[in-house]
Amino acid sequence: MEKAIQKLDFKPGGVSSILLVNDLKDMPGPSKKELRLATKQVIGLLQDNYPEFVARNIFINVPFWYYAYSASTLLLPFFTPRTNSKFVYARPSRVTDNLLKFVAAEELPVHYGGLKRENDPEFSAEDAASEIVVNQSSSESIQLPVPEEGTTLIWEVIVLGWEVNYKEEFFPTDEGSYGIIIQKDRRIGWQQGSLRNSFTNKEPGNVVFTVENGSLIKKKRVCYRYKIKNTSSS
Repeated sequence: MEKAIQKLDFKPGGVSSILLVNDLKDMPGPSKKELRLATKQVIGLLQDNYPEFVARNIFINVPFWYYAYSASTLLLPFFTPRTNSKFVYARPSRVTDNLLKFVAAEELPVHYGGLKRENDPEFSAEDAASEIVVNQSSSESIQLPVPEEGTTLIWEVIVLGWEVNYKEEFFPTDEGSYGIIIQKDRRIGWQQGSLRNSFTNKEPGNVVFTVENGSLIKKKRVCYRYKIKNTSSS
């Protein structure tokens, strides 16, 4: 909390609040006395020393028992309704969906389903991601132009919810040339994480990746970004 406060800027337009993410993966069960004591100590520290600094307090990888026990008996009774409204709880299957409501994809670490990698030589947080929605029982194609030959294009993609069919292709501008399969059509599951690939073209054209959503009830959000790594002229 102290390190986070040092980064705050209370001038107009500055960052003046904290998004706190608590990962409860592998936490002990409710029978542990140490857990109850530690939770109460944390609550006391936050209330007494950091009032109103936290805009959202997000708990991820929340075990099932936490809703019935900790959330109702350890946290909620000690906070006001306004403070309680700042709490967000996400089960393991909903971690990425919930975090992306508050954190940009390029700022969210890959192990939480985002695009941020430590010491990434290709992308930075300044390389903002775009987003499209793939409706139920439909597909969407994203077209990345490579107008000059000898261009190396690099891109990465995440799909919220995954469980989609995914493929990557290159289509030359010259209608007399043949298309190239970069990544053949395959099923991608939630455990896949972000996808990163690159392609160097020998003629002008477009790299196209297609996401097919076979779900009858759920839309899929696709976040992606790309950049030209180098060109033949360089």
